Amino acid sequence: MSSLPVLNISAYVFTPIHDLPDLQQACLAQAQVRQLLGTILLAEEGINLFLAGPPEDVRTWVRWLQQDPRFAALTPKDSWSAKQPFKKLLVKVKNEIIRMNHPTIQPQHGRAPAVPPATLKRWLDQGHDDRGRAVVTLDTRNDFEVDAGAFQGALDWRLTKFSEFPEAAKAHLDALKDKTIVSYCTGGIRCEKAAIYLRELGVEDVYQLDGGILKYFEEVGSDHYTGDCFVFDERRGVHPDLSALKDEA
Repeated sequence: MSSLPVLNISAYVFTPIHDLPDLQQACLAQAQVRQLLGTILLAEEGINLFLAGPPEDVRTWVRWLQQDPRFAALTPKDSWSAKQPFKKLLVKVKNEIIRMNHPTIQPQHGRAPAVPPATLKRWLDQGHDDRGRAVVTLDTRNDFEVDAGAFQGALDWRLTKFSEFPEAAKAHLDALKDKTIVSYCTGGIRCEKAAIYLRELGVEDVYQLDGGILKYFEEVGSDHYTGDCFVFDERRGVHPDLSALKDEA
């Protein structure tokens, strides 16, 4: 438990959702009664959320959502701040919870293989995976996010939006041959779709970093990572100890 008063969570889960309007209203009502702020995105493929508020109110909302079996696997990533980083509460229904514009990629029907942060750290420490193959990290975030901080030596395709990833992957397939690829992003959602897409292109040894950079910071720290992690709220970013950049101002 932090001494700071505001708990920030990010979480997502790919799961089929067929009652979007009802779920939208329920999520909104449950968040409003607890005075939580942030953004909740809903689509037929799942839920993606960023919420902040008093710790017990945030955790009570998460427990409410997890009572639905579809969201029991939701695993929030926590960070703390001195002030509320969001100005309002939005609950939106979208076509995708992270836009890729590639309808054959459906993580709600099967995840890509994932490696936990400790495994990635061990692979990077030893310079290869457990089969002796070279390990390459692949950043699936936007270029300005990469500029704020990234894994050392990561592939960076200078994306300006995630929907550019499929074409960029096709253009850089040769760089992925005969290596073990670990795709990563802030919280896991983009790198999960990216890993599935790369497998569709025929890249066999590709994994997602489970929980993304935020989970890596939480469980491992900053080993093999340089800089901070950009976040899309008024904190502007978090350090590897998950403290907010904005709190320093």
